[in-house]
Amino acid sequence: MNDRAPIPVKPVVNESGLEVQPLYTAADVEESGGLAMLGEPGEYPFTRGIHPLMYRKQPWTMRQYAGFGNPHETNQRFKYLIANGQTGLNVAFDLPTQIGLDSDDPMAEGEVGRVGMAIDTLRDVEIAFDGIDLSRITVSLTINGAAAILIAMYLAMAEKRGYDVAKLRGTCQNDILKEFVGRGTWIFPVEPSIRLVGDTIEYCAKHAPKYSPVSVCGYHIRESGATPAQEMAYAFCIARAYADDVIRRGLDVDEFAGRLSYNFNIFGNLFEQICKFRAGRSLWAQIMKEEYKAQKPGSMWLRMIAGGGGGGLTFEQPEMNIVRGAYYALISALSGAQTMALCSYDEAYTIPTEYSARISLRTMQILIEEMGLTETVDPLGGSFYVETMTNRMRELMKEIIADVDAQGGIVKLIADGSIQSKVSEQAYRMQRDIESGAFPKVGVNCYRNEKEEDHPVEFHPYKDDDARLQIDSLNRVRAERDEAQVARTLARVRADAQAGTNLMPAIVEAVKAYASVGEITREMVQVFGRYREPIRF
Repeated sequence: MNDRAPIPVKPVVNESGLEVQPLYTAADVEESGGLAMLGEPGEYPFTRGIHPLMYRKQPWTMRQYAGFGNPHETNQRFKYLIANGQTGLNVAFDLPTQIGLDSDDPMAEGEVGRVGMAIDTLRDVEIAFDGIDLSRITVSLTINGAAAILIAMYLAMAEKRGYDVAKLRGTCQNDILKEFVGRGTWIFPVEPSIRLVGDTIEYCAKHAPKYSPVSVCGYHIRESGATPAQEMAYAFCIARAYADDVIRRGLDVDEFAGRLSYNFNIFGNLFEQICKFRAGRSLWAQIMKEEYKAQKPGSMWLRMIAGGGGGGLTFEQPEMNIVRGAYYALISALSGAQTMALCSYDEAYTIPTEYSARISLRTMQILIEEMGLTETVDPLGGSFYVETMTNRMRELMKEIIADVDAQGGIVKLIADGSIQSKVSEQAYRMQRDIESGAFPKVGVNCYRNEKEEDHPVEFHPYKDDDARLQIDSLNRVRAERDEAQVARTLARVRADAQAGTNLMPAIVEAVKAYASVGEITREMVQVFGRYREPIRF
């Protein structure tokens, strides 16, 4: 008989607020809800993965985030990554493009090509993807406020090159609601912004049914201060808002839901991240089946890109970000992501170099070729800890969604700034915890090397010539195009915006006439106005 008193242990609580026990047994699994939501891979509710064989049949797509300067430079980086084994493209755009400004706009000065590729007209998209086989390499466009215009440009470019748009695959981030919470590259007020997202979903459902016009982006909500559980729950609330808008237009859920996708973040506790994805996958399936009455299995799939979040990287001891990135990639693989985009070790400082981007790419390839991550499906399935925490994360996500609904829904809470205020406060508390050492961060508040010089990081040079060359290119397009045709197409954009009809046909017509991002945006601003962020005290 053991007469020893229990050894006291310090409580451990994960970021989502769930206490972690020192030991888990089958009894914990049963108490948390049992295995009712586990199922088999490829079968509802898809907790173990959306495909029966997952990576055994096909590894995840490797889609590094890339884009800078002008389209010529970005095209070279794209080809470099593809030559090194990358299987998808994830396109970064500069800030002027993201907020609907042309490169010669006075407000764009100093930002043209700085944090991504500058795009002004269809000509730039043609240059950026020159020589790239769009049937072999799928492309993700990381843009939101101007997403309708860039989707139109991408489809028009593909059509001009002879691709059947009805068979074209690809993705656009196009999640404007998270922009109001996180990154801030909005243009129009909330309601017309949602309308534009709905326009792209409706248009693609009818004309480009294999294209994914929205990648709902919990990623940036997490970067802004949300917990892992909130990241998933808020993303689902946003996806429901877009789905509701499209259903009100008369589309059946099975006409578009299969092309909704997600972009999620990875940093923090390994098991909490894995469990949030397993829980989220089954919860999304449940929402689509029970709430939206989806019939097709594909409509219930949580199709996601999940990779290392930049918020987990550090300026201090940047080489340690290579190690963090490897763990983020491991989490993504163990979580069953369809696509992986892994942050590079220098991304806390600058646009990744070819060298750092190649390290990230090789990290993912090592998992495939050497570490055995593609050999079996959901290798952590059945773990007492993982199944218990998956169940508890699922229930917590349900509670967060119910709370959002009880307060009037995600659109209302974003429009009045409530969600922004909540995650900002959480981000402030987390920063205070890091500064105090309450939340350990290696190299930042523990295991610091005060006397050791950090190894230098090569900064990506910003070249003023890039902006000049881009503006020269824009002026050449304006000189060569049919100005009367441009004027007619822009007039149609404004008329359709006023009429409330789907704007995508008019935007497609305008980009084919080589109207610019800024010109098309201005027509819509005349009707919709510009968004002004609410201030909460």
